[in-house]
Amino acid sequence: MASFSSFPAIRAPPSSLTTPSFRSRPTSHFQNRIGFRCSYAEAPVRDTKSATIDVVADVRTEKVVVLGGSGFVGLATSKAAVSKGIEVISLSRSGRPTYPSSWVDQVNWVAGDVFYVNWDEVLVGATAVVSTLGGFGNEEQMQRINGEANVVAVNAAKDYGIPKFILISVHDYNLPSFLLSSGYFTGKRKAEAEVLSKYPNSGVVLRPGFIYGKRRVDGFEIPLDLIGQPVERILRATESFIKPLSSLPASDLLLAPPVSVDDVALAAINAVSDDDFFGIFTIEQIKEAAEKVRV
Repeated sequence: MASFSSFPAIRAPPSSLTTPSFRSRPTSHFQNRIGFRCSYAEAPVRDTKSATIDVVADVRTEKVVVLGGSGFVGLATSKAAVSKGIEVISLSRSGRPTYPSSWVDQVNWVAGDVFYVNWDEVLVGATAVVSTLGGFGNEEQMQRINGEANVVAVNAAKDYGIPKFILISVHDYNLPSFLLSSGYFTGKRKAEAEVLSKYPNSGVVLRPGFIYGKRRVDGFEIPLDLIGQPVERILRATESFIKPLSSLPASDLLLAPPVSVDDVALAAINAVSDDDFFGIFTIEQIKEAAEKVRV
């Protein structure tokens, strides 16, 4: 998705697609999963030899593919995954970012387009795909990058047997219908429907609002947190007073809390490793998921 949205997302039509399915476990799952089966034979009393123990370890390591990994949210997601010891492959048109950082060297950066990429070079061995694809432009462009590109990626992941797909979407704003027919909004919801259709028991759709953080553009750093962070604090401090206003048309444009890019990234990484984390997640649920894995 785009780094931050000056446009909101459409309201999803009433259906089972909008019903969250959230059963989180009390602990995070970033460590390798190891199960033990032990058996021992009790030695005779006079035998001083140690008992025999057979141990069989079932180790599961995570490998995540981040689509749009060189973008604002993609970079944060890749960094968060590396910090949790998860192997990362990033697919984006620009490939490896230009700025130096130690975690950047731990990511496999692949330059390519989801419409033309050789998926054999990207998906083999992956345990999850996180898509941050999205953007603005004319109607055709927005339908293509927000909708069609994600649909292609979902189907490729499904064909390769990838067990989980996580989509970074946008908040369900309460805008008038004529604003919701844009290719940006309809594309996003089309992508959501594809994820939840192909991955009914493991697909994840994150719906953040305005995403803030330090965004790099052409070598320059834009401190979006100077706007987003104070606004988030103000809205939280006045939540009880402004809540009655949330029913007003388009009120979400002002009242939906901004979300840190780090929270979005951590929520996505939590989804990678927690098999009981699936469905559609709101702004508040994104923050809750991020807290579960924050160090």
